[in-house]
Amino acid sequence: MAEIITFIKTQYARYRQLFLYGIIGGISAFVDFCVYTLLCKMGISYLFSNVISVHCGIICSFLLNRSYNFKVKDKAKLRFLSFYIIGLIGLAISSGMLYLAISYYHFNEIYAKVLTIIVVALFQFVLNKFITFRK
Repeated sequence: MAEIITFIKTQYARYRQLFLYGIIGGISAFVDFCVYTLLCKMGISYLFSNVISVHCGIICSFLLNRSYNFKVKDKAKLRFLSFYIIGLIGLAISSGMLYLAISYYHFNEIYAKVLTIIVVALFQFVLNKFITFRK
């Protein structure tokens, strides 16, 4: 039994940041998704809705990751700029994916957004871990 507990603690320590990033990412993705859905339902273009919603997600994600996950609070402006640039790269990827999925493959706007959130979140985790929040 002690070996199992040690194993769990070791794995948690090893993957803690990824686990918390997933939770925080889920919260930020939920904010992004809700804003996107609301704007689309209001008749706003899916690409413009994506720009607005991704910015909301970026800000939410930065504040939560900075405080609860990576716990790196120095150089706040520089770290936000790095996080924001990575977020803009994610925005470009998600906008391209949305355009292809909706305009060429005729996906539903909402389903296409879910797909882009998953792909972009994984990409951004790696960049933010090793660039924005490195100690």
